[in-house]
Amino acid sequence: MVANPFDTVLVVDFGAQYAQLIARRIREAHVYSEIVPHSITADEVNRRGACGIVLSGGPRSVYADAAPRIDPGVFGLGVPVLGICYGAQLLCDELGGTVERTGSGEYGKTSLHRSGPSLIFAEFPESLEVWMSHADSMVVPPPGFSVTASTDEVAVAALEDRERALYGVQFHPEVVHTERGQELLKAFLFEVCGARPSWTRTSVIEQATEEVRALVGTDHVLVALSGGVDSAVTAALVHKAVGDQLTCVFVDTGLLRAGEAEQVEETFRRQFALDLVHVKAADRFFAALAGVLDPEQKRKAIGELFIRIFEEVARGIEGVRFLGQGTLYPDVIESGTANAATIKTHHNVGGLPDDMDLELVEPLRALFKDEVREVGVELGLPEEIVWRQPFPGPGLAVRIVGEVTPERAEICRQADAIVLEECRRAGLDREIWQAFAVLLAIRSVGVMGDERTYGYPIVVRAVTSEDAMTADWARLPDDLLERLSSRIINEVPGVNRVAYDITSKPPGTIEWE
Repeated sequence: MVANPFDTVLVVDFGAQYAQLIARRIREAHVYSEIVPHSITADEVNRRGACGIVLSGGPRSVYADAAPRIDPGVFGLGVPVLGICYGAQLLCDELGGTVERTGSGEYGKTSLHRSGPSLIFAEFPESLEVWMSHADSMVVPPPGFSVTASTDEVAVAALEDRERALYGVQFHPEVVHTERGQELLKAFLFEVCGARPSWTRTSVIEQATEEVRALVGTDHVLVALSGGVDSAVTAALVHKAVGDQLTCVFVDTGLLRAGEAEQVEETFRRQFALDLVHVKAADRFFAALAGVLDPEQKRKAIGELFIRIFEEVARGIEGVRFLGQGTLYPDVIESGTANAATIKTHHNVGGLPDDMDLELVEPLRALFKDEVREVGVELGLPEEIVWRQPFPGPGLAVRIVGEVTPERAEICRQADAIVLEECRRAGLDREIWQAFAVLLAIRSVGVMGDERTYGYPIVVRAVTSEDAMTADWARLPDDLLERLSSRIINEVPGVNRVAYDITSKPPGTIEWE
């Protein structure tokens, strides 16, 4: 593969809820970042050629048994380090300072007071509001460090050793509640690390195109096209790289949103004139899902059947060696990595069979969703594709709790179409990350037309998010909720009750399965 041309900052994950947010904030400053496990060695940091390291927060105490540590050699590489919360405490502890449970923990907004000259606070006022979340505190800085900020409760809220380019802050600059937090990160990136702001959508396209071209050579590529933004941008990037060596494969699983197949045909065959193979395979997917109740088994069954269908198509096209798919960075993280537990297996990551005939091309694997949208805009994709709400690869199968059948899929599809239509009418389609319907595996008693009914409940789910790693439930207006309930019950046969999901992520996930 082509060598990474971007200055890279490694975000070392100690189990923080904000590790992904740190990585995103760095990328928002147009510097490439990558999340790595705390088991990374100094040699690996050197091999990656990192220009900076950020140590994330974490839920443990540095002095606790089995507390996550880092190779101490990292601090002697000469690579600038910024420790955040637990990361700052670890930096302090490893280099000879003192961290203790003082009884003066801080949570939420806290006033920070500068207490000395600092490279990363150089343009900051003497006092500002920051976001704290810690029970332990740095009490004595390591030799060679100076204290650069404090609070009313904590004497060491920030420290630095400018000569060794080692910095630590007890607060969280990555969260929006910290005043001028992004400026602090930029000061570290540009003043301390000397990073170049070269991670732009134009440079991402150029790099991805070059990598795809180098990987594929003269072979042929199939791209799994769903009509969503991820697969659409993947198809556009691969087409830019290898032109007519690309064939797009759209598999109609019977688990798509209303009108999806027609829109894919219109956009990619007629507007973009791409070579498109439309496989109608609903019967095969429903057969594969018959009797399957476990969400993970659903995802794996769908992932395997997808691959088998692509392999069948590939056998009819000369020179096909690669399968392109729209895998994103959050897919990789949630499917389980060395530093992240498996939340749910994404069908295009952990759900793939081991005995694939095709090699993968994944030009978006390092990108968050908002970055994918920016790339799509730059590539000239239509707005209705770029701004489509995310839709899971397994489709309605993970929005149908329990067995997936044609009848239950149609109920879920009709309810989902109403949710999307009403949110668009209310002008909320850009504010909401995802809004959809979930069909439960139970029935409830109701009364319609003075008669008893025994129908399915539909749960409406709507969330706001930046990257799907975390999400909050959307505060939909009461009149919109009333219209959704009325229309779904009146227009979707077999439904007699509508509920609204007010769970954030965490503790829930966005999708129900």
